[in-house]
Amino acid sequence: MADSAAVLAPQADSSADDEVLYDVSEHVATITLNRPERMNTISGPMLRQLAQLLLKADRDPDVRCIILTGTGRAFCAGLDLSRATQGSTGLEGASTSTDIDLRSTPPTVLFNLGTPTICALNGSAAGYGMDTALGCDIRIMAQGAKLAAAFTKRGIVPESGGTWLLPRLIGWSRAAEIIFTGRTLTAAECVEMGLASRAVPDAEVGAAARAVALEIAANAPLAVQASKRLMRMGLSEGFDEHVHHVFLQLLPLLRTEDALEGMKAFMEKRPPKFSGR
Repeated sequence: MADSAAVLAPQADSSADDEVLYDVSEHVATITLNRPERMNTISGPMLRQLAQLLLKADRDPDVRCIILTGTGRAFCAGLDLSRATQGSTGLEGASTSTDIDLRSTPPTVLFNLGTPTICALNGSAAGYGMDTALGCDIRIMAQGAKLAAAFTKRGIVPESGGTWLLPRLIGWSRAAEIIFTGRTLTAAECVEMGLASRAVPDAEVGAAARAVALEIAANAPLAVQASKRLMRMGLSEGFDEHVHHVFLQLLPLLRTEDALEGMKAFMEKRPPKFSGR
């Protein structure tokens, strides 16, 4: 499988030993799972680092889009189970209380980000990796990549949002079939179902994701973030309530410098230059 990190993060500011790389250029933050020898399975330290970097990108006013990808032949083969099979989860440090706080874990952090996210699936995603990909706003897959919903085959459930996300993305019947059978989907099947926007040649997935990210980054960031916020709210709102919230978002946007710039650029027939203000 092609290594998309070379395209997405040519000047990553992390050492070769880091398991999650971070780079920002042209208003796009690229977060790269960098454990190719283990197919980017996620350890406890990686979970914390991934959540921290997602929040770092979201809080950076220079970042207008986030790309999540991996190095090597897989995007993410799931959680690291090497210690779990020996009676340990590998995620020690979690509270033993029955009151479990998941607010700072990657799936919850990813869902609540205001910044648009793109998953560039350089290779296959299984288990936790599949849920993480589904948690992004947009998915672009290498043609050789697959999504493996192998949870029930391992005696567990989609633990990172899959049972919430999948029925909303493709409907109850298809989601039930995939989750109950533990099925593996090809990139072509994912595109046909609407789980991915497109499948591209393996060597082009990084460039394809970055092209979309740059297109997003060229738009007014406050308007893009407000649009994402409204889409997320709309998942649980009635139409009348939602339209009310749309106007509550629209009114302050109309007073921004970017709204004025967008209208001026349209009238002057030139590309707008948005500042995020």
